[in-house]
Amino acid sequence: MTTSRRQFLGMTAALALATGGGAVSLLTGFGRPRQTGKLLHSDLPLPPRFEVPLPHLPVARPDRPGHYLLTQTERDVEILPGRSSRIWGYDGRFPGPTIHADRDRRVTVTVRNELPVPTVTHLHGGHTAPAYDGYPTDLVLPAGFDPAGRMTGRTARTERDHVYELDQRAATLWYHDHTMDFTGPNVYRGLAGMFVVRDREERALPLPDGDRDVELVVCDRAFDADAQLHYPALSQEQHHPGVEDAYAGGVLGDVVLVNGAPWPVMEVSTVRYRLRFLNASNARRYDLRPDPEPADGAAFVQVGTDGGLLAAPYPRDSLTLAPAERADVVLDFSGYPVGTTVVLRNTFGSGSTSEVMAFRVTRREPDDSAVPEVLSEPGFLSRADAVQTREFVFQLRRPTGSATAGHGQDASLVWMVNGRPFDPAYDEATPREGDVEVWRFLTDVHHPVHVHLTHFQVLARNGRSAPDSDQGWKDTVDLIPGESCEVLVRFTGHRGRTVLHCHNLEHEDMAMMANVRVT
Repeated sequence: MTTSRRQFLGMTAALALATGGGAVSLLTGFGRPRQTGKLLHSDLPLPPRFEVPLPHLPVARPDRPGHYLLTQTERDVEILPGRSSRIWGYDGRFPGPTIHADRDRRVTVTVRNELPVPTVTHLHGGHTAPAYDGYPTDLVLPAGFDPAGRMTGRTARTERDHVYELDQRAATLWYHDHTMDFTGPNVYRGLAGMFVVRDREERALPLPDGDRDVELVVCDRAFDADAQLHYPALSQEQHHPGVEDAYAGGVLGDVVLVNGAPWPVMEVSTVRYRLRFLNASNARRYDLRPDPEPADGAAFVQVGTDGGLLAAPYPRDSLTLAPAERADVVLDFSGYPVGTTVVLRNTFGSGSTSEVMAFRVTRREPDDSAVPEVLSEPGFLSRADAVQTREFVFQLRRPTGSATAGHGQDASLVWMVNGRPFDPAYDEATPREGDVEVWRFLTDVHHPVHVHLTHFQVLARNGRSAPDSDQGWKDTVDLIPGESCEVLVRFTGHRGRTVLHCHNLEHEDMAMMANVRVT
């Protein structure tokens, strides 16, 4: 059955009355909801802003040609100045080391689990065979456990190989935990890192490169009185999934971290910088604007999105990013006098979350970079080639029968796709390899919808042609409350089982995910 927009908005209004503001907390600004979730306050004084230097993300080094070993382990690190926080990190880092790879050159990443809980690793945005994608139940078990979770007394640590053929365009990807029911707490504790793919097309462009090509992992966290990461899990030991009822709509922290540091500052020259933004937050959306803005031209020139380079640069005054979205932008500091501090503000935040980081212009240098009028040939699909239309409704609903089994949900409302909580045994869609399809997403509140194994094009929002800001290949689309969105999708190169889901991690953990089986 096809749901009309009027019917869907009616269901949304009824849902708002049914929840009474409990299960879903909408934070609003200027009369329009900008976040879905509830703010979790830290229990200690927050550090001053723009005093910690921006950390440079470590680069992963292969232990042999084409092979990387990433070890998931606990470690005490300094996040808040002068304080120690226990994280779960790839190689004990938060964020994990960045993997730099080339298109069409196979990379194998072995993930070793030295944590006390099972994990799964997903290459987000990767065109990957299903066996290596990080399906939510493809667990890498901790030492001493069997697949049923029983203690065995083994001391050998378990690990899994992920083979990435990288037959895809240059793009800014990321890898993160994807464990069924526990993605939220695992990513919150630090299990995420960048993965950058490059190719000849990108290298031929005069875009900023080297130390002027900067990766920025933005996320929000809260801390307890002992400076430990504070997450409102029902069971910190993961004996059962779920968060406290007040945070079922999403966990929003009051400390903004960039590359693992609170409100850092980056020293820059009077040149162009390519900034690769990743929103690695569990639930928070950002609207980024430099202050002061450049005297001439737009604040940013966007050159890439989730799936790689745009066809042409897109000037924009602000940059909106939902969880899991990436954007490559060029920010030109040549118009700022030396000594200027440029603050990156977040207009979707307030108080401590209204600012993200700062850039301090410290020197004048020559600049041989440029943003060309033509960036790439993305090879877009055509709506005329679509052979089928599918509909996916992302909504908080009341389950029937035993529909919530396995997800720790005993409440009356559960996050669902098409009225079903996630069931690994049930295929919601079975597209054929190579077919072009139109997928229509409908939402009740904010849902960043992510499709595994492929990228898509945004065709329309609310029945109108997609705005220019939706151009380019995407793997995650930001949907606002009551919105309908059509995307054009095609799976190529691989057959098998994968998923699509909401990338608000609290929604995902509470069953807002569906199987897709490519036939």
